[in-house]
Amino acid sequence: MVAKSKSAKPPPKTTRASVSFPKAIYEDLEKLAAAKKVSLAWVVREAAERYVAEQWPLFANAGQDGRVR
Repeated sequence: MVAKSKSAKPPPKTTRASVSFPKAIYEDLEKLAAAKKVSLAWVVREAAERYVAEQWPLFANAGQDGRVR
């Protein structure tokens, strides 16, 4: 029997990114997030998903994991 290492972690399902916005855009994103009662990160992820779907319509039916359904 092979023992598993306690430090072995599954690969992350997401990748962290650092993004800088002009102050006015950031303030608008904060207002949108507050109005929708979601996080600013959620607004940015939603915008990114829509942008990708618009650029590559074949991937429009891709799920959160990026797989086409």
